[in-house]
Amino acid sequence: MRLKSGIWVAAYLRRCNIEGAFAAVRRRGAEEAGAVFIKISRLDGTATLYGPAAQSTFDEAQPSDRNFTAVLGGDKPAPEAEIEARLAREIRFDPDVWIVEIEDRAGRNFLDGNVVA
Repeated sequence: MRLKSGIWVAAYLRRCNIEGAFAAVRRRGAEEAGAVFIKISRLDGTATLYGPAAQSTFDEAQPSDRNFTAVLGGDKPAPEAEIEARLAREIRFDPDVWIVEIEDRAGRNFLDGNVVA
């Protein structure tokens, strides 16, 4: 059974803050099962956006894990304006989406290996 989005986001924020990065919820989505997008701002005008990975990437041995994929800025950080435009499209498509923003100059995502290509 997968954790509710609200609980997962709260735990993720705590993890980021423990590691010394500023983290905040920019948009609160559906408490039960809203999709979670994570923006990692490098504080230099660039960022990386992570979103839910395709269902085919999930491991049946660990069905409760949330997997993410780099939506924008995976190999090289993207301009923040591009990421904001993508987030605006996601909100229009799914108004129940969560947006978490992390400020970290090193670009750390704190997703503990749950990022798939």
